[in-house]
Formats: sequence, structure tokens, C-alpha cells
Amino acid sequence: MYQKELKPLEWVGPSKDDLKSFPAEVQDHIGFALYQAQVGLKHRDAKPLKGMGSGVLEVVSRHDGDTYRAVYTVRFRSAVYVLHAFQKKAKKGIATPKREIDLIRRRLKAAEQHHEENYGQDYSNEQK
Repeated sequence: MYQKELKPLEWVGPSKDDLKSFPAEVQDHIGFALYQAQVGLKHRDAKPLKGMGSGVLEVVSRHDGDTYRAVYTVRFRSAVYVLHAFQKKAKKGIATPKREIDLIRRRLKAAEQHHEENYGQDYSNEQK
């Protein structure tokens, strides 16, 4: 059976520590979505993050009445970058708060710079 290559997972900022602070069930759910991204697949719960362009996805996981989110990008052919992991605090509305979007934008720029320095300009077909 053909096995797909596992792309490296790069963590931007404290996103790995943030994810590790989530409940185990949430870590498993988001972790599996990230694994699928690493092998070139898309988890059924991964949705494009509005306003971020192609290749930036969000996975939402609910647990005990709380909502947890992880945002990652598959824009690069060589690696998957986890941009942010956070617990949504607002009790009304489903939109991602502006401060979180601004942080994701900054981390996406940092990921682009890191990728270029470490992998070269190797964007996927989803390009930015």
C-alpha cells in the first residue's frame, strides 16, 4: 500500500503549549486533523478561516460546553504550520474575535518568513 509522506509540523508562537493545555479529547480531535493535513488530507471538521485567503484552515472542537479552536496553514508544500490554538471565550456569536484574527495574521507572516528561510519559496498549489 502506498504511504503518503508526512510533512513536518511547525508550531508558531506558543501554539503547541496552548494546544497541550486543552482537554485530552480536544487534543486528540485537533491532533488527528493536523495529522491528516500532514499527509495531504483535509479533516471533515477543517474549514477555511474567512478573510485569510486559501490554505488557512480552522478546526473547532467542543467539550463540556467550551469551544476550542486551532488554526493552521497548508499553503506550503514542505510543512504544515500551526498558527494558533485557543479557547473561544465569547458566549455569543461564532465569529473568531478580531484580536485573534490579528494574531493569526501576524503568525502567518512569521510562518511565511520561517518557511522561506528554512525551506525556500516552496508554496503549494493553493498558493497565497
